[in-house]
Amino acid sequence: MKKIIVIFCLFIAVGARAQERDWKTVGKYISRDSITKNGYTLIFVNLDTTFAAQGASVKKRMVDAFFKVYPEEAMAFNKKTLKKVVFIIDPEYKGVAATADGTVRYSPKWMLKQPLDLDVVTHEVMHIVQDYGDGAGPGWLTEGIADYVRYAYGIDNATAKWSLPALKPTHHYDNAYRITARFLAWIEKDIKKGTVQKLDSRLRAHTYTSDSWKKLTGKTVDELWEAYVAAEPKQG
Repeated sequence: MKKIIVIFCLFIAVGARAQERDWKTVGKYISRDSITKNGYTLIFVNLDTTFAAQGASVKKRMVDAFFKVYPEEAMAFNKKTLKKVVFIIDPEYKGVAATADGTVRYSPKWMLKQPLDLDVVTHEVMHIVQDYGDGAGPGWLTEGIADYVRYAYGIDNATAKWSLPALKPTHHYDNAYRITARFLAWIEKDIKKGTVQKLDSRLRAHTYTSDSWKKLTGKTVDELWEAYVAAEPKQG
């Protein structure tokens, strides 16, 4: 039995390393640029022919966005974050964007369709700053913090028609993304400023627990949500 368990664990570890290599692997590319400013380096790799033909202005805005928001996020949340980040324009990626191991893959289809949605960069590079690793805490909080940072540090969310949604009866703090972000913004404004930074720090240190909310604010997360619902106007 022990032998079977060891083999199974080895299989999982090898699979995880293979996935990491796959995510970071570039292969044949159309263009690869390295830009360094103020101690940070962005490697911008394009794998898409359509983006090569039509995406020059989008690329410039993405690069400019990185060098504005990433240092700001690093200063506010994690000064030890990576100094080198990779952007890959990947036609095989079917979502909008995703981040792992210091590498962000973007859908060229999305970036060309929504060229003003620059704060997708703000959200994704915050995941690099977060650097929580596995098992640090709930995924809804990870994504909620990243969207809170998009809200607080975003370059031009309004032009992209991105905003935090009005509270609805169906909402809950663990819905993640914008719903959680709005809850966090309320905590920062009305309960205790600096809570998001402290939650982020605990997640990175793997010291976050469900008791962290009460230690930081004097209320449990459920008590905070009840107060939020009572204080905020609702729609729907």
